[in-house]
Formats: sequence, C-alpha cells, structure tokens
Amino acid sequence: MFNAEYLADPHAHNARLREAAPSHRIALPDGSAARLVCPYELVRAGLADPELSLDKKRSRGGYAGFSLPPALDANLLNMDPPQHTRIRRLVTKAFTVRRVQELRPRVAEHAESLADKLISPSDLIAEYATPIPSVALGALLGVSASDQDAFSALIGRMLVPEHPRQLPATIAEITTFLADLVAARTRSPGEDLLSELTTSELSRDELVSLAFLLLGAGVENVQNTIGTGIFLLLSHPRQLTDLRAEPGLLRGAVEEILRHDPVSPLAIRRFALSDSEHWEAGETVMLSLAAANRDPARFPDPDHFDVRRTDNAHVTFGHGVHHCVGAALARMEVEVAISALLRRFPSLTLAVPVEELSWRTSFRSRSLSALPVLLE
Repeated sequence: MFNAEYLADPHAHNARLREAAPSHRIALPDGSAARLVCPYELVRAGLADPELSLDKKRSRGGYAGFSLPPALDANLLNMDPPQHTRIRRLVTKAFTVRRVQELRPRVAEHAESLADKLISPSDLIAEYATPIPSVALGALLGVSASDQDAFSALIGRMLVPEHPRQLPATIAEITTFLADLVAARTRSPGEDLLSELTTSELSRDELVSLAFLLLGAGVENVQNTIGTGIFLLLSHPRQLTDLRAEPGLLRGAVEEILRHDPVSPLAIRRFALSDSEHWEAGETVMLSLAAANRDPARFPDPDHFDVRRTDNAHVTFGHGVHHCVGAALARMEVEVAISALLRRFPSLTLAVPVEELSWRTSFRSRSLSALPVLLE
C-alpha cells in the first residue's frame, strides 16, 4: 500500500481492494499497522460510529497522526463526545451561512484580482489556487490587512516547507502568531469568527488549537480542491463546454469534483473500541473516502466525471458528528474560484499533456504539484 505505483493511480487500486474484501490489514508508510475500509456503506457508517474513536489516547500504540504541541492538539480531530460536542456546538453557532455569504464578495474580489494578474503560460496551483483560501481564513480569524501577507507566508511555509527540519520551527511560529491573535481579539473583539469565540467558554489553548485546525483544513484542502477541480474540467472538455454553456451547473460540478477526486483520500485515523465484523478492538481504522466515492454499488458509472450528476451523496466532508464544520465555506471558495477563472479566460487550456502532470506523493493528501495552462 501507498507505494509509488499506488500513488500514481490510487483509484484503480482502490477498486481492486474494494472488490476483493470490505476491509484489509495494511501497513502505513511509517510501518504501523492499520485496517483499511473501502465500501461506501461501511465507510459512511464508520464515519458516524461512536465505537471508532478519534481520541489519540485510545490508539493503543497504533498510528496516531502528527505529533503537535499540546496547545494545538486539543482540536476537534482528536476528540470524542462529550468534549467534541461542547466545542463543535460553539463553533457551529459561529460558523453560520450568513458569515460564509458575507465572505463571498471578498473571496470573489481576490479571485478576480489574481486572475487579472495571470500571464500565459501560468501555473494555476502556485499563482491562483494557493493564494485564495488564506484570504478567507484571515477574514474569519480577524487577521488585519497589514498582517495578511505575513500570515499567508506562514501558511505557505507550513504546508510546503523548504525542508522537513524547518517544520517544527514554523509550527512554533504559527502557534505564537495565533496565540497573539487570540489575545488581541480577546482585548478588542471585532466582527470575525475568532472574536465571537473568545466570548465563549473555550480556553486559550482550545481557541489556538481551533484556529490551527482551520489553517490546516481550511487552506490546504481548499487550494488543492481548486487545483484538482480546474484540472478535471480542463481534462474533460465536453464537461467544460457544458459548464460554460450552463453556468447554473457549477454548484453540481463542485460536488462532482469533491466526489471524483477528494484531496484527502482517507478520513482521519480512528481507533476501534470494540470488535466488529470488519475490524478488531485496538486496531487503527482508516476509512477510504476515495474508494467510497467511487463505489459502483452507490454511484452509477462512478469513474465517469459528470457535472450533471444529481445524486451525489459523497463522503468527502465526512458524516455524522464529525462532518466538516467548514464545508459550506470550502464549497463557496471552490465555486467562486472556478467561476472567476472560467469567466475571465474563455479559451483556457492545459499547457502540457495530462500524462506529463505530476501528483504529490502522499498517502495523506492527493494534489497536483503544478498545473501549467495557456490562457488564450
């Protein structure tokens, strides 16, 4: 599992695994053992199963993910109810549809500005997809305009470090930045999400940890989805033609992008508290979102990318109590980014053959290293 051959074509391997058995014992890249689950119904049920814990204390020595400073570890991805319920309730109340829609003009303005600066040929990953989500997140957290460039640079160094040895220092710098931001919003609240949460019952560490979680999920996943989405449209010209002719298809197209190529192929690790038909107590369980989203038992012709697909209950954002609280924001950002680009460049095409594009080799995420395009 997760060797170069798998990473080059994960969907074909996932199909073989899904057809062979519902679950498989596998070795993760660090050598630790886990149980991989592939069928849609099992993955969806597992995402909401209280007997699959997210609490690292339940790992029993299995794969537990990144080791973070204590101030960052107290986040929703490491919690079970009732602690998870308490924090999620507060975040959900602040993460409203109204706030997402209020951010739309700011994201649209930024996307239009970035599109106007593109010169053919361009790398849409570096020059367009990557800068978009940091602005929305900065607005959510109340980052001032004067600090926005430094904030964006910090995020970039964390997500794409020049060398792995630099990552701990960057994370420490981000922790300090976020702690200072929490303190500033506590002293002088604004209209942003972080200000609203500082008046809640959350502790300082919980606020800092939540802000860090938003950085990881709200920036990396969104920028990768924008890049993957543009690639899928450019590599499926008939679908792109339909979308250009009927802009009302865009919302459904975003859902199809999320289903067809989720940028997080696996849900975050879970720890089995009891035996089931498909795993044993104590095992680390990896639920394959990518395999579930291509399960022919749930999606007709699942390998076909179809912007007109209507029955699209994908599991990319999870399911149950751990469903992504930022899903509405992510959808809005991807929709705005793709809309602005297609409107600005009616003749947008790939600058190289599809087979020459390279994908970042990681079992944790799937994204293009670059997306060279011609604008005219």
